Amino acid sequence: MIRRNDDTVPYDRERIRSGGTRARRGRRSSQERQPSRGHARRPRRRGSFGRTLRRVVVLALLLLVIAVVLLFIRAAAFNATVSSAVFPSTALLWDLNGSDRVNVLLVGYGGAGHGGGYLADSIQVISVDPRTDTTTTIPIPRDLWIEGIGSFSQGGKVNEVFAAGYASGDLDEAGDLLARVVSEVTGLRIDHWLSIDFAGFSGMVDAVGGVTIDNPVAFSYTTNQELHDAGEWNRGTFAAGEIHLDGAEALAYTRARYTSVVVESTDFARSVRQSRVLSALRAKVGGGIGSILPGLSLMDAMEDRVRTDVSAIDLFLLSSHLSSDDRVELTEGVVLTATSNSIGQYILVPTGWTGPGDYGGLRAYLEVRLAQAPPTGTDAP
Repeated sequence: MIRRNDDTVPYDRERIRSGGTRARRGRRSSQERQPSRGHARRPRRRGSFGRTLRRVVVLALLLLVIAVVLLFIRAAAFNATVSSAVFPSTALLWDLNGSDRVNVLLVGYGGAGHGGGYLADSIQVISVDPRTDTTTTIPIPRDLWIEGIGSFSQGGKVNEVFAAGYASGDLDEAGDLLARVVSEVTGLRIDHWLSIDFAGFSGMVDAVGGVTIDNPVAFSYTTNQELHDAGEWNRGTFAAGEIHLDGAEALAYTRARYTSVVVESTDFARSVRQSRVLSALRAKVGGGIGSILPGLSLMDAMEDRVRTDVSAIDLFLLSSHLSSDDRVELTEGVVLTATSNSIGQYILVPTGWTGPGDYGGLRAYLEVRLAQAPPTGTDAP
């Protein structure tokens, strides 16, 4: 029973009078004054994400700086081993963006442990036209006769020049001498040179996991002339079509001269095969950031196997021009004539040769050919 004289009432008079709306308004006001937990946490999450992002960016930049420094140190060490040029320096940066052709001599040789190890096994001029951003390869036949040239007064085949320079000094002298002789007989200004021995060439191919080329003609080969004359090609066969070559196979493919196919047994055929491998090697290395790791592997393979007069930076710039857009062949019957020297050796002289020092026809031929626009389409072999 409720006593009427009790001041404590068991109900809310104001709530009854208002129909219950006052209490609801009070609860809403209380809720509005207290933000939800979700609203309170949201700014903290945004701030935390921003700080994390900044840390990631700073860490990435730090790692990039460290990588660049380590790469710079590695390139400097490589440069000290293979080049007579100082590091860091570049002689080709402006030339490759200029208007005159840049001509670089590439020389392959056997090296220590090979018979006639410093006779040039392959000689090619890579001629880059910066105006059209095209590259022309000019193979120099090993049997080209050199006589009446001031820088090589003793005379001989052009492949002997490199050996003569090495005998009188070192690889730097060998490269410099051959560059001067090739410049005199072709009329081309040879700006720089690069030489590599067989082991270095093979190692470069292995360093990028081998190369894949398109071989148009199947042939078997031997390294012995007597077996070749007897029709016995015992060293292996290169199938027609797309083939993958490791370092040893690539070296054999580019050097094979005693083959089962007559046209593949010439120096001209060998120079074409060498260009195929170089182009495939260039494609395998690629460019940009993706070329850093293959480039480091190539540096390891080339140390003590390559010698040049350009810096490591210039080698990187030159690497993008190894794929030929055109080839100028110094073929018999067109610009060269086969004959023999006084001791009966097979040699090649410029067509119309009148005697020592007469290389005018060869120079004129190259001048005309290089003035022509290279063919459009795929890279030359």
